[in-house]
Amino acid sequence: MPIYEYRCKFCGHEFEVLQGFNDPAPEICPNCKKSGGITKLVSETAFELKGSGWYVTDYKKSSNSSDKSKNKSDSSQTKTEAKKEEKKSA
Repeated sequence: MPIYEYRCKFCGHEFEVLQGFNDPAPEICPNCKKSGGITKLVSETAFELKGSGWYVTDYKKSSNSSDKSKNKSDSSQTKTEAKKEEKKSA
């Protein structure tokens, strides 16, 4: 169940209430006991990403693997170029 924050318009007291989505908002301030002055506050969520990263470490290909594939393609190109030169000279 979520925690909601409220403020009393009369005394300025802020308080939290653990309640379900369909539960009614409190009507009486627990500090001054007056009714009709309670407003809901908008607060930050407790959502937090932890770890070394999210997209970068989980889905992105590492730069080492792309460098290795580039080196493989470069070496295969030099081999084919060497074979072509051998055929031309023969």
